[in-house]
Amino acid sequence: MNKITQLFNIKYPIIQGGMIWNSGYKLASAVSNAGGLGLIGAGSMYPEVLREHIQKCKKATDKPFGVNIPMLYPNIEEIMNIVVDEGVKIVFTSAGNPKTWTSFLKERGITVVHVVSSSVFALKAQDAGVDAVVAEGFEAGGHNGREETTTLTLIPMVKEKIRIPLIAAGGIATGRGMLAAMVLGADGVQVGSRFAASFESSAHNNFKDTIVNTTEGGTQLTLKELAPVRLVKNKFYQDVQDLYQKCPSKEELVHLLGRARAKKGMFEGDLDEGELEIGQVAGLIHEILPVEEIIRQMIAEFEVASKEKTTFEF
Repeated sequence: MNKITQLFNIKYPIIQGGMIWNSGYKLASAVSNAGGLGLIGAGSMYPEVLREHIQKCKKATDKPFGVNIPMLYPNIEEIMNIVVDEGVKIVFTSAGNPKTWTSFLKERGITVVHVVSSSVFALKAQDAGVDAVVAEGFEAGGHNGREETTTLTLIPMVKEKIRIPLIAAGGIATGRGMLAAMVLGADGVQVGSRFAASFESSAHNNFKDTIVNTTEGGTQLTLKELAPVRLVKNKFYQDVQDLYQKCPSKEELVHLLGRARAKKGMFEGDLDEGELEIGQVAGLIHEILPVEEIIRQMIAEFEVASKEKTTFEF
């Protein structure tokens, strides 16, 4: 049995990324119902909103699901207590030290996974006692590691260092991408951008259309002085680049970013002034589909590619 399907008691080793403004209970429950592991993205939710989404997700699926929690969250203690109160069994943590909350969660019977961008952080997560790690290459959308290591090189380097199960993320939206990651040593994959462009994603339709229309080279990692983030090259992105021409201070970049810029773009659909976070793999996403169809296509392509792989000759 696959380590990831066994760990989470799911059918396929496909994890949905807990993306801010995309990952409400509708997306999480749809992924879980289709055989993957759905994650509610707590990063864009006030505590009571998260509680509501967890409760609705429990009604929408009888399958396992989890919550993704960025540990930079200002209400982190309240969030963790809600997760425990509501009986959530799986938590993915990111953007912080895994030692801070792993033991608290594990002592309460919760399976813990931490998102990392390097083998150094993967080892720290393993030492902290997590059950698995997500190693995310810099092809991924949203906030990224400063090392800019690609998934192709990151996965085997992390695999070489750790003993616990490994989930690959960054640039995976197809069955072939899934197979490639697993050949490199991953036990499963985490998929973000492909699920952002699903019917069940809570993102605005304007943003979903933008994902479908984004082509190769249409995203860029920027704002590294604050926290590296991969953005679609829209007007806001261009405003950032124009400011860079003036050698801005960190304070000037913070002022330009302002507040709720990601919400404005992805949730409210402002394609000019919003922060539109998506991965490089958007160039392979050509239509908005139901979650069930996305997973069906991925598994079918994975199985075909697995058979093809054994026919190579040299």
